[in-house]
Amino acid sequence: MTISGNVSDGDWSVAATTHRTAGGFNCSIQFSHHTPEGIFKHEFIHSNVFPTEREAVLGGLREGMEWVRLKMSNTFSIQPHESAVGPE
Repeated sequence: MTISGNVSDGDWSVAATTHRTAGGFNCSIQFSHHTPEGIFKHEFIHSNVFPTEREAVLGGLREGMEWVRLKMSNTFSIQPHESAVGPE
């Protein structure tokens, strides 16, 4: 079974989806924020392994909300860039 959850408000959203991994469960997290420059999106895997799916999805939502807090407070700024890797 896969558990997912999401939280959103106005111009941001966080979604978390669990998946089984060695030793328990992990969580994929998607964060998006609408800005004047466009939509900022970030997707990542939680660094912890949790014993239950419930703990994994709650941990994922918690971590995603931390990204909301940091992004909205302008603690960090991520600029888009061109890939340094060219076609082969």
